Amino acid sequence: MRLRMALVAALAVTLAGCGSGTDTTTKSGKITISYAIWEKNDQVSTQKIIDAFQKQHPDVTVKLEITPWDQYWTKLQTAAAGGAAPDVFWMNSLNVRLYAKGGVLAPIQNADVSAFPQAIVDGYRYDGKLYGMPRDVGLPVLWYDKELFDKAGVKYPTADWTWDDLRAAAKKLTDPAKKQYGLLAPMWDQGGFYPTMIQAGGHVISADGKKSGFDEPGSIQGLEFWTDMINKDKVAPPAQATTDTDPVQLFMTGKYAMYYGGSWLATAFKANTERGDKVDVAPLPKGPTQEAVILLGLANAVSAKSEHPVESAQFATFLSSEEAEKILSDTGGASVSSRAGTQDSWFNAFPNYHLKEAFDASIPHGVPYPVSLNTAKWQDVQNKLLAEAWAGRRPTADAAREIAAQMNEILAKE
Repeated sequence: MRLRMALVAALAVTLAGCGSGTDTTTKSGKITISYAIWEKNDQVSTQKIIDAFQKQHPDVTVKLEITPWDQYWTKLQTAAAGGAAPDVFWMNSLNVRLYAKGGVLAPIQNADVSAFPQAIVDGYRYDGKLYGMPRDVGLPVLWYDKELFDKAGVKYPTADWTWDDLRAAAKKLTDPAKKQYGLLAPMWDQGGFYPTMIQAGGHVISADGKKSGFDEPGSIQGLEFWTDMINKDKVAPPAQATTDTDPVQLFMTGKYAMYYGGSWLATAFKANTERGDKVDVAPLPKGPTQEAVILLGLANAVSAKSEHPVESAQFATFLSSEEAEKILSDTGGASVSSRAGTQDSWFNAFPNYHLKEAFDASIPHGVPYPVSLNTAKWQDVQNKLLAEAWAGRRPTADAAREIAAQMNEILAKE
């Protein structure tokens, strides 16, 4: 679930003159369509899904292409500019609007997406059309160290916890003499400060994508939730701790009681034979105004230039079918399917973690990841200024207002 983007500002212009792809129909009438993904760890489950599709469509061969994340977007942009994008490929909600506007993606027609979280589906809509079939879902959750809670005599987090409950527990779980902290507070958007901004009644960007919400009182309160934990309450380590070392690694040291992390970390935590059985999971604490959790999931998109649009659309739709989504969840890997009714095998793969309870409590309060056409540009401003606030070098409210001012200038040019 890495959120970094490799966008090219001139993508829409570059793609305007794209030609058609190469015909991949054999003399026997059998066709080949290409399918591009970036995660090698998903190769086994993906191939099983491809085999199931090919069994139903014997005249279609699906060629799987795996490109590492750090090369994926550059390769896709180059291929699309030459009219040779894969027939079907992974897309994320941060990039979908730019690629849809650039004419790279074919809209998905007549798809039944009622079994998927609305927040995931909405993340792939642009200009009233759907440009991706949901695949998986990533859920921010509250991971906690049971051993530290037990030693301090503090009750475990529950679905009823509020910000105040978390603060109170974090204070009890902080022990400067042992260099032990109640909370890890990395500068993370999806599972950290975006949800708290919304939970306090603010927002990141307006619904029409034209105005920043960083300068709203609720948004500032949601940001101060984090910076106060670090610089005022001292229940979280200095910001440098989570920039110098991966927060996941820090959490596994047994010196940090709570961590806002992704549900997908269950795989890594389970594999940790020393501390994996000492942690568990709960839903994010409720904010002062509302409950909210940012849902993010990949989707399968279809190339607008595919030589086989019908078969490509059929494959993209199959990838979101009950059969395919069950195969995905059955692997017990980092990815959990986003289709309702297909996730139990994934939950069962992690019997020591209360993941199902966290999902059931959180999904109804899911909201889409906030994006615009050029998300990367204003997120760069956001990250630079918030780093100053996290480090205590600048008042959080001042940083938030400056983000809003610069962000609005960027949005006005979109």
